[in-house]
Amino acid sequence: MGIISWIVFGLIAGILAKIIFPGRDPGGIVITVILGIVGAVVGGFIGTQIGLGDVSGFNVRSLIIAIGGSIVVLAVYRAVKSK
Repeated sequence: MGIISWIVFGLIAGILAKIIFPGRDPGGIVITVILGIVGAVVGGFIGTQIGLGDVSGFNVRSLIIAIGGSIVVLAVYRAVKSK
């Protein structure tokens, strides 16, 4: 269930990250969802490295880690695209 968890959390995290971190992004909802999936992976990796845990199943901690990663990826994406 690992990859399915990443995709589902990525979808949810991408949408929630867009709500938490609003702004104009090129690409629309498709790019936001893709960034959410990438953010869930990044959040899981960073969370594992610093000892917070990873995105391992459907629980609140994993969702928060995925949303945090999505916000980081969205911020980096905006910084790169604005230049």
